[in-house]
Amino acid sequence: MKSLLIISRHPPARQPAREALDVALAAAAFGVPCGILFMDDGVFQLMKGQDAAQIGQKSLAANLQALPLFGVEDILVCQHSLGERGLQASQCLLDAQVVNNAEIATLLEHYDQIVTL
Repeated sequence: MKSLLIISRHPPARQPAREALDVALAAAAFGVPCGILFMDDGVFQLMKGQDAAQIGQKSLAANLQALPLFGVEDILVCQHSLGERGLQASQCLLDAQVVNNAEIATLLEHYDQIVTL
């Protein structure tokens, strides 16, 4: 079975953020080896203490916390994207693995298919 990497680049208020999580959960539920990489504004999805109700949306926290339960193998966050936004890995809701640009390049070769949302 081919492996899948989902790259999530959008902040939590955008529809592609929810879609990236849905793709990861669905793929994992069907036994597809998959991982998710949060980059660019996608790193904001991982931040603790968000209140989606203030902007009239559902929280992504439940979907994020379901990733390991569904068997999503790699939950990764881009070190450069965190730094650009003044964030640290300790602020993340999940215990995401922080990866640098060189590690991301290796990751892209590791997966058979890559979807960017």
